[in-house]
Amino acid sequence: MSTHAVSAGRSEAVVRGAALPAIEWASWPTPFVFFTGKGGVGKTTVAGAAAVALADAGRRVLLVSTDPASNLGDLFGTAVGPEPGVVPGVPGLAVMNLDPVQAAAGYRERVLGPYRGVVTAEELRGIEEQMAGECTVEVAAFDRFTQLIAHPETVGLYDHVLFDTAPTGHTLRLLNLPSAWSEYIETSDAAGASCLGPRSGLASQQEQYHQAVGELGNPARTTMALVSRPESGALAEAARAGAELKALGIRNQRLIVNGLFSRPLAGDSVAQALAARQEAALDPLPRQLREVPAVSVALSPADLTGVPALRALRNGLPASAPVDGDRATDRIAPFAEGAEKNMPALEALVDELAAGEPGSVLVVGKGGVGKTTIAAAIAIGLVRRGHEVHLSTTDPAGRPAEILGTDEFAPHTGPGVDGRLTVSRIEPAAELARYTAERLQAAERLGPERRALLEEDLRSPCYTEVAVFRAFSGLLNRATRGRFVVIDTAPSGHTLRLLDLTGSYHRQIMAGAGQVQGRITTPLMRLRDPARTRVLVVTLPELTPVSEAAVLQEDLRRAGIEPYGWVVNASLTGSGTRDPLLRSRAALERSQLRRVACELASRAWLLPWQAQPLTGGRRLAALTGHADDAG
Repeated sequence: MSTHAVSAGRSEAVVRGAALPAIEWASWPTPFVFFTGKGGVGKTTVAGAAAVALADAGRRVLLVSTDPASNLGDLFGTAVGPEPGVVPGVPGLAVMNLDPVQAAAGYRERVLGPYRGVVTAEELRGIEEQMAGECTVEVAAFDRFTQLIAHPETVGLYDHVLFDTAPTGHTLRLLNLPSAWSEYIETSDAAGASCLGPRSGLASQQEQYHQAVGELGNPARTTMALVSRPESGALAEAARAGAELKALGIRNQRLIVNGLFSRPLAGDSVAQALAARQEAALDPLPRQLREVPAVSVALSPADLTGVPALRALRNGLPASAPVDGDRATDRIAPFAEGAEKNMPALEALVDELAAGEPGSVLVVGKGGVGKTTIAAAIAIGLVRRGHEVHLSTTDPAGRPAEILGTDEFAPHTGPGVDGRLTVSRIEPAAELARYTAERLQAAERLGPERRALLEEDLRSPCYTEVAVFRAFSGLLNRATRGRFVVIDTAPSGHTLRLLDLTGSYHRQIMAGAGQVQGRITTPLMRLRDPARTRVLVVTLPELTPVSEAAVLQEDLRRAGIEPYGWVVNASLTGSGTRDPLLRSRAALERSQLRRVACELASRAWLLPWQAQPLTGGRRLAALTGHADDAG
């Protein structure tokens, strides 16, 4: 994402995005800056470079990751914990991860402490049970987040607090919570208790939440940086996020277009196609973004990890010299003759799935690696092989209908391909409304007081995750004999939270099952059964996505879920590009492709970088070897 030397053979045609001014890394007038956007757009890199630039300018800076799948440690090459820690070589910069589990432990103790020795042991156990759920994890993380904004003893230590946030859907929920909890506390019965335990655990922090709402909405205090790639999907997501944040009162926004490739090599079809795709995405910008000041960060020929690379990015220099012309061939060819041949195309994966028993196919991975595209291509490939398929997403920012486009696969026309493809999307707000209505209908015979307590409890923001989990379980149940269910999951951290909730539900059910355990099938049991569920890990052939996918795989294995295999998406290796910058990026793929094929994946499939945008059923069908039938 740094600028690079322009060779003499560069095309004179420059995409319109090149007119965007370069980012001024140390120019952040507000004390709080949030970097948000679709997964995989480079939020962590951009936030890290800004933090280093501010610290080098003499500011005291705290960089906080609110992403459950944070990779701040990889970015800076140092251990990052739940409390601020220094970054070697960058005086004035501290970094920390907001760890939801540790935050939950501290929150529980703060609430439970005053009751120890005051209430009976049985009453204390009841309170502990109320605080044992996933809801407590969410509110504890939120509580720690508001401390960083509202506590003078924390804020006063730093000139700037920068937040590297989770992908958009998760971040919007986090930023909505101060208002949601303030409203809940004000409208709930003081004698009641929420799913988080005693109401006092929230009410005692009410002033902190009010202050957080004020800070977030004050343009002199908070800047929201909408980070995007120059790609239509990422820009559309940034526009949606900007509109929702504006509705929350967060109006001081900036757009950062990251990874701009503005000077393709003349005559190079791959480079020209990439630049043309970016140009098409940027012209015109979505309406919401046209009102937002915009800056750009150029595409880099190197992996951007470590303080020296972040300083090079800030200074507009390449982190390493681009590989030019034929010199790249020597670095790429050895891999092309080796492990890459052990990674067949996506067509082979769909053939293998189609030949087996129908069931669930979970597509998991870091945000921005192409999970939605891979899931849609698999779904269409299975349909073309004669199977009935339901395609869905658990990602709050997922848009499978937009990927499918407007041909016969489009969901708005009803089931496509003779009724064999159906599409849905788990929408958290809709699932919460459905869950709340069903709970109230089931409780219609309750007395007025008990019904009032239930209504109060259901107004708690924590029930959103419960409702989403229920919908996810319903998706797994739809995978019956004769039907595949392909699920595009939320980015890694959010998916792991969902799996944690699935595990908690499994333990709760099995603990009370007694002698009927053999007749019970929980969602976790379905996920663990390779005959019912195939889990596919999707990654890009780059250092950070592969490393994060490896961590995700270990987390899945700890939950007793063994991935079926990996899909490596958008590989430049073998594309034939002669562009020096793109060949440098292709050369960087070699070690990551070998790592996936030889060390991490039991089996792996490779999808090359595509010159055409992968939208529309016909183009997706072509990825799985049925292009002739797709028309």
